[in-house]
Amino acid sequence: MQDLQQTSLDELIFVGFNRRVVALDRYSGALRWDWKATKGSGFVSLLIDGDRLIANCQGYTWCLDPLTGGEVWFQPLKGLGTGFASLASVRGGSASIDAGAAASQAAAASAAAAGAAT
Repeated sequence: MQDLQQTSLDELIFVGFNRRVVALDRYSGALRWDWKATKGSGFVSLLIDGDRLIANCQGYTWCLDPLTGGEVWFQPLKGLGTGFASLASVRGGSASIDAGAAASQAAAASAAAAGAAT
């Protein structure tokens, strides 16, 4: 792995799956770091928020350092249940929603449109 001290966020791509988050080099695809959730199972939702990477797995939420994969904090969100969680952030007037939530919203809009057309 390359020296992470010399890495910028513009050089990384983040992938979440199977309780894991990996950072890949945007240009070579090389693995930069690998992190595994200690709770939850399945898909990991991701949100990059400036100098923080938010990872959510069945409601359990971690804040990671996107350059190193180190945990900054953990929030179990007790009493709120489990399941797929959408993450959204508004920074500088633009909103970011994870791909799973966007797909669900698109499917709901499509179903509503189909129902209105009949």
